[in-house]
Amino acid sequence: MKGKTHLAIGGAIGAAACLIYPFNLNNDLLYLSIASFSALSADLDGPSLLSGKLSKLSKLLRNLVMFAGVGLVAILSYMYIAQEKLYPVFTTISVAMFILGLVTKEGTIRNALVSVVGLTLLYAGWDSQQNWLIGFGLFIAWAPWLKHRGMTHTLWALGAWGAIGLGLENQLQIDGIMFVSVAGYASHLIADTLTPNGVKWLYPIYKRSIKIRLF
Repeated sequence: MKGKTHLAIGGAIGAAACLIYPFNLNNDLLYLSIASFSALSADLDGPSLLSGKLSKLSKLLRNLVMFAGVGLVAILSYMYIAQEKLYPVFTTISVAMFILGLVTKEGTIRNALVSVVGLTLLYAGWDSQQNWLIGFGLFIAWAPWLKHRGMTHTLWALGAWGAIGLGLENQLQIDGIMFVSVAGYASHLIADTLTPNGVKWLYPIYKRSIKIRLF
């Protein structure tokens, strides 16, 4: 299934969370960012989250998202160094935007850059003693080198992503983070199950793809 379809589903999940939980602009932006990112994260193992050639508008939007993320990360890094104050919500949104823009590129350089981001997050988690961030960094660093629709498209990956979401929820003390994380990731696996190639939900225990045909 195309990346833009997964992204639309993730956006819908984030929008639903905005309606379910009490209104708060910061929280709502977080729900939308996390749900959208989670809905695409399983395809970090592919050559690109977008299938086919990108239109000029798509390339422009991708670059805008990536550079907006870079700009926000740079600003937040400066504020942390100058003021020794961290803004977890905006940091999470910024990192998600940057990675979304980066992973829609292709090739070995793309994989290496994504892995560098993952290793940086892993170190930050180790340095701050945040287990969820260590897990998140490990996932981001490892996934680009895996076979497409392999380990990232399994129940085990979904469980790991849920644990990461729970850790982030406990860190930020914002209800619903784990819900949108799991719902977004699960939506990707379910949507791919409806395609002809299916998904190896129980890989490597059961190596055959599970498919559901609606028509």
